[in-house]
Amino acid sequence: MTKATDTEQLAAAPATGNEASAQNVQVHLRRIPLLAGLSDEEVTRLKPELRFRQYSKRDIVLQKGAAGDGLLFLLSGQLQVIDVTEDGRAIGLRMLAPGDFFGEIAVINGSQRTASVVAMSSVLVAFLPAPAALHLFSHSPSVANLMLRHLAAKIQRDSEFRSLLSINNTSRRIFTYLVQMKTPAEQPGQPEVVKNLPTHQDIANMINTSRETVTRALATLVQQGIIQKVNQELVIVDPKGLQKLVDGP
Repeated sequence: MTKATDTEQLAAAPATGNEASAQNVQVHLRRIPLLAGLSDEEVTRLKPELRFRQYSKRDIVLQKGAAGDGLLFLLSGQLQVIDVTEDGRAIGLRMLAPGDFFGEIAVINGSQRTASVVAMSSVLVAFLPAPAALHLFSHSPSVANLMLRHLAAKIQRDSEFRSLLSINNTSRRIFTYLVQMKTPAEQPGQPEVVKNLPTHQDIANMINTSRETVTRALATLVQQGIIQKVNQELVIVDPKGLQKLVDGP
């Protein structure tokens, strides 16, 4: 793993280097949804606690089994949360985009990391030590409220995913996975999309099937005009048609 570097080394600062770094931190913090509701005073207290780290593609940002020593925020780039099965297969669990935070469960429980996080591109990450993160959770109402919503949504997603795995029909598992992964349209009239689509192999590993089966199922959806692939996104052209396949005969 490439060793992470501090922000002071990363920031391209003018003459007043430290001040410029602080300004960059301020901008990044305001982009993080979890921290968007903090007051100026809370942001000022939080900034000295943060450590900024840069990783290269394929670097391990978090290692499964490591101590939950801090909360992390993705500022730029793309990360993937992965787990490794008993037979050594790496399973991609989900993708992380700028603004997302991770590592919260181990911080709250004081436990070990339950999954690894790998850089899918060059990334910049902010690390908040566990004591500062716990103080933030307990003393900032806006952060506490958002964290509760996040954990509730996580529990719901996990429950839905367990239900998905219980579906016997492989094609229906794939279709259901797409429905669970899609995000609502940003504006009325725009299509729903599946952003940051994992590789076909990652999808296959997650839902217990083969890569070839995933490829065939997605190709069928494209041929039927139900989805359209645009870069790393799947556009749901016909959501009713997709839902009909999920519901089955």
